[in-house]
Amino acid sequence: MFQRVGPAAYKNNLENTLRLDELYGNPHRKFKSIHVAGTNGKGSVSHMLAAVFQSAGYKTGLYTSPHLKDFRERIRIDGKMISQDEVVRWVEGYKTNNELWKIEPSFFELTVAMAFDYFANEKVDIAIVEVGLGGRLDSTNIITPEVSVITNIGMDHTALLGNSIELIAKEKAGIIKKDIPVVVGATQNETQSVFTEKAEEQQAPIFFADQEFTVPYAMNDFEGNQLLAVLKNGRQIFSQLKLDLKGVYQQKNIPAVLKTVELMEQKGWKITHENITEGLAATSKLTGLLGRWQVLGHNPRIVCDTAHNTDGIKEIVKQIEATPYKHLHIIFGLVNDKDPENILELLPKHAIYYFTRAAIPRALDENDLARKAAEFGLKGQVFPEVQAALNAAQTNAGKDDFIFVGGSTFIVSEIL
Repeated sequence: MFQRVGPAAYKNNLENTLRLDELYGNPHRKFKSIHVAGTNGKGSVSHMLAAVFQSAGYKTGLYTSPHLKDFRERIRIDGKMISQDEVVRWVEGYKTNNELWKIEPSFFELTVAMAFDYFANEKVDIAIVEVGLGGRLDSTNIITPEVSVITNIGMDHTALLGNSIELIAKEKAGIIKKDIPVVVGATQNETQSVFTEKAEEQQAPIFFADQEFTVPYAMNDFEGNQLLAVLKNGRQIFSQLKLDLKGVYQQKNIPAVLKTVELMEQKGWKITHENITEGLAATSKLTGLLGRWQVLGHNPRIVCDTAHNTDGIKEIVKQIEATPYKHLHIIFGLVNDKDPENILELLPKHAIYYFTRAAIPRALDENDLARKAAEFGLKGQVFPEVQAALNAAQTNAGKDDFIFVGGSTFIVSEIL
C-alpha cells in the first residue's frame, strides 16, 4: 500500500492495471466518466461534481483516495459506500482467480480494478474518477472521460513526479486525451504552456476555468457555509452560491467545477441552475466528504484539514489567521518522506504546538518533528499518539480558543 510504505509502493507503469481490466472484461469502457487530477483540490472538485450530478438525478459513481476512516469511502455510488459484503466478495473472487492469473498488483491497482468493475456492474450513468498520484502512469488513466480536469499544480511527491512545477505538470498532463476537452482550474505561469502544448498535440479543446469564472467576494451564513458571488466573463451568474464546504480555498476550486459542468451540459447532460446550487450547498452531505476544514467542535472551536504540502498549508494558515480566537493550539504531524522545513516555516509562531505522529510506518517521529520545528521558533510538547495530543489540547484550551489539527492526512484520519 502506497500510504503504508511510501514511494516503494509506487508503480511506474500501467501493465498490471491493463491486465486486470482485461480480465474483468474491460469495465472502464462500460460507463461514462470525468477524470480529475491536480496537486491540491482534486478531491474537493471530484466531490462537488458528484454532488451536482446526484442532484441532477444521475446515478453517480465516485472514486477517490485516500480514505480517512473506512476503506469503502474510496468507492461510492450516489454518496453511498460500497458494501462490506461486496468488498469481501470481490476480493475473494480475485484471490481465487489469481491462482491462475498470477498477477502481483499494488493495493491501489487492485482498488481501481474493484471500483471500475463495481461501477460497470451497477450501471452508473457517470463516474467521477480522481487520480491517485500524478496522472500519466496512474492506474485510473485507462479511462477515456467526457472531460479531463486538472485543478492546480504544486510541489508534492517530488521524488516520484519530478522536482519542478513543470515536470509535475507534465505528469498531470498525461490525462489529456485525444479530442477530449480539458479544464485547467488555475492559470499558472510555469504550467500554462505545458498544458496548452499537450492539448494541441492531442487536439483537445483546452479551457482555463479561472479566466472565465471568478469569485469577487464571499461571506458566511450563520452556519458557517460560504456564500459566493460568481461572475462568468465579468457577468454575475450567482449572487449567493452556497457551499457547505467551509474551507476558503474552495473558492479557487469553484471555477473548475462550473466550467466542467458547462461542458457536460454542452455534451447533452441535463443539469439545471438549481441542480448546481442544490448540489454545492450539500456536497458533504450528498457525497460524504471528510477532512476539508471540517469543524469538529465548538467552545473551543476544533477544526481539522488534510492539507499536507506547502500550497495547501499556505491556504490553511490564511484561514486560521482570519479566524477569531484567544489562543491558538495546533496538533501537528507529518510523514517522513516530505520536506518538513518548507512546511514548518509557514506555520504561525505564536501557536501552542502538540507535535505527534500517526500510527503508520511513514509517520515522522514526533521528537524529530519537534526538534526541526524549534529551528523555526515553533514551541510545544511532544505526544507519541494523536489522541493524547488532542486530549492535552482540549484540557489546555479555553472556550474562546481555537484548536487546529493537521499536517498529514493520517493525523486527520485518527482524529476522525
